[in-house]
Amino acid sequence: MTTRKAKSLWNGTLKDGKGTMNFSNYSGPFTFVSRFEKGNGTNPEELIGAAHSGCYSMFLAALISGEGLNPEKVETVASVTLGKDESGPCITKIQLECEVICEGLAQEKFEELSIAAKEKCPISRLYAGGTAEILLNAKLDN
Repeated sequence: MTTRKAKSLWNGTLKDGKGTMNFSNYSGPFTFVSRFEKGNGTNPEELIGAAHSGCYSMFLAALISGEGLNPEKVETVASVTLGKDESGPCITKIQLECEVICEGLAQEKFEELSIAAKEKCPISRLYAGGTAEILLNAKLDN
């Protein structure tokens, strides 16, 4: 299997500092404002959402392909909620919204594969048993 790397650098205090995140062909800023308020830059939760939505989409496409079907589109949006528990800030929920276009895929089979992808994609498995509740809302458009 492969190992991927990402790097971040933070300078300064939590509220007044600033940072950069770097991976592959991406380099971008993040700040207190971009994470906890509304501001320019990204934040760890967006990156987790990107990772989870990409992983889920690929895994679901693989499962559909395994049924001998050819998915035209698997589009997933992950909404990551940063909350708080007794230990401090934590990711409390990841809501996956998925839309699939695949000719010949029956609703019942789609539901089965959607749930299997949620439970088995590597990013979902990473968070299983953690602080995040992973929710799924999958929609089939034929």
